[in-house]
Amino acid sequence: MPFKKLRSNLLLSPNEQKKLDDITSSRLESHARVIRAKMLLYYAQNKSINSIAKKIQVGRPTVERCIDKALTGGINIALADLPRKGRNPKLTSEDKTWVINLACIKPKELGYANETWTYSLLVKHIRENAPLQGFPMLTKATKSSVHNILCEAPIKPHKLTYYLERKDPDFETKMAQILVVYKQVSIMREQEANSEVERNWAVISYDEKPGIQAIDNIAQDLPPVPGKYSTIARDYEYNRYGTVSLLAGIDLHDGVVHGLVRDRHRSYEFIEFLKLINNAYPSHYKLRVILDNHSAHISKETMKWLKQYPNRFEFIFTPKHGSWLNLVEIFFSKMTRSFLRFIRVKSKQELKQRIERYLQEINSDPVVFHWTYKMDKMTI
Repeated sequence: MPFKKLRSNLLLSPNEQKKLDDITSSRLESHARVIRAKMLLYYAQNKSINSIAKKIQVGRPTVERCIDKALTGGINIALADLPRKGRNPKLTSEDKTWVINLACIKPKELGYANETWTYSLLVKHIRENAPLQGFPMLTKATKSSVHNILCEAPIKPHKLTYYLERKDPDFETKMAQILVVYKQVSIMREQEANSEVERNWAVISYDEKPGIQAIDNIAQDLPPVPGKYSTIARDYEYNRYGTVSLLAGIDLHDGVVHGLVRDRHRSYEFIEFLKLINNAYPSHYKLRVILDNHSAHISKETMKWLKQYPNRFEFIFTPKHGSWLNLVEIFFSKMTRSFLRFIRVKSKQELKQRIERYLQEINSDPVVFHWTYKMDKMTI
């Protein structure tokens, strides 16, 4: 049984026939109009949809749409592009600027409880306030569109980074003093290596590490089991026995760590540390100590003890909020990330003993710390 044609025949008047013929033979018409004119002519000659699509090398739906438009609206409709929805209008630079400025304001300043924006809260605020502020295009803003706007700045209002304000007016001067000392240590080590000089002074980078917690497990740790558990398993609960403080100083010449573990870090304990390093070096050595502005370092008790050893000690203070200039902080950081990580003890006394054992292990193979920041600009 032959296939029954569902579409009506396309009947062309002489003028329409001539118009389509002129378009197909024209060198000035657009390619799209030429193709559509050919489709209409072939269909008017009772060619099938498939044969037209194959002959013109276009898809069958393209031919069907062109013919359907001609059957319903005439050949002029079929030859032309129907109006489409078009692209959504773009956001203006003013729209984007308003969003960016809004993201730079804390939400609590606009009456919200949040300290920082979330994208959900920011989008909600934009949608509710955009019309009143004269930005109607933003009433349909989405998380994605707001994210793209902020990425152009770039602004990340949901994140927070920390900085340290320099409150010491003499910060640069004090920093330069410390860097000079580091440079002198570097030069002295080179001269010692070449046997050019004999050392008669030492530089100790000193600080306290308070609040080291003595924590004990409530339940026993479970060891790894090959093929089943890859890590040590530990109960979440624990007992806390208190804290201890480590008073430590690194000899920047040879990397030896001098340390005391005490319950507190007052003037009394600091003087203990000074006695420790005083006994550790020959009496003719000059001991230069880099340290921060803790009250115990300049207390009456400390000054009274220092008077017993004139010209023996020299204190070099870091600027306020400049403890990062002290090399001993690198040692403390390394200690926190290795030895103190996951540590568990049965008492404060055990914690003290293990810290002292750690210092002994460090001093069995000391590491010399080198300062590199801005050292290339430092001259003596």
